[in-house]
Amino acid sequence: MRPLLTRLFTPTYIAMASSSSPSSFASPSRRLAHLTRHLLLSSSSPGDLSSVGAPAADAASAAAAAPARPAAPKGYAAVLVCLFEDPHGDPRVLLTKRAASLSSHSGEVSLPGGKVEEGDADVKATALREAQEEIGLDPALVSVVTVLEPFLSKNGLHVTPVIGILSDKDLFKPVLNKSEVEDIFDAPLEMFLKDDNRKIREVNWMGVNIPVQFFEHQSEGKTFVIWGLTAHILTRAVAVVLQREPSFVELPRPNYTSPPFSDTNEK
Repeated sequence: MRPLLTRLFTPTYIAMASSSSPSSFASPSRRLAHLTRHLLLSSSSPGDLSSVGAPAADAASAAAAAPARPAAPKGYAAVLVCLFEDPHGDPRVLLTKRAASLSSHSGEVSLPGGKVEEGDADVKATALREAQEEIGLDPALVSVVTVLEPFLSKNGLHVTPVIGILSDKDLFKPVLNKSEVEDIFDAPLEMFLKDDNRKIREVNWMGVNIPVQFFEHQSEGKTFVIWGLTAHILTRAVAVVLQREPSFVELPRPNYTSPPFSDTNEK
């Protein structure tokens, strides 16, 4: 069996579900199909995940300017950035609100996902498994088209965003794991590139105030606040998908190189 880390970061890309699949899916619209082709073409080569989502020159500059990271990550995780189209043809993303009873991130908005387990073939498998466990999303309904470069959370986890397409949302019947998820909703991709519903607040971490971006979204009479690592991942993922930079200057990721990493909060 291949070592766990080798398996985790072996990119696995699949095309949209073919007509020969056991399930019969509705064909994606022209715009969604175009996004899929773009993502497949822009996917990085095996072993080079960092090139996805950033031009080579920018990636090199960022690497030179990036602060030193801990010698070894505390663990690995993956989140599913699951995209679909609304009736108007506009792309949206599935999000969850975590259960208030959880010991970490309680009541916060997040993408479906979690830590990699030994049985997972790669980060794609992790994201799909976690989405099925949390919200009942059948992996057969999702076509994974690319993965982005891992993000470092403040507790030392490498979190890899996995971008997938839900071709027919009507086939998805959410079943929430109430011990983990309180609610499920979706938001338009465009909002994560606009300054309209975005705010900047300072959050204290280990005695240091750091700027953090927050997005507010209204859905079915409820207000959801998307912030921290989730907001950072979505801004970068949407820029990759829509091939457009945000209208605001993205905040740099704080320097999380100073332990302790005992806190399980990933924001």
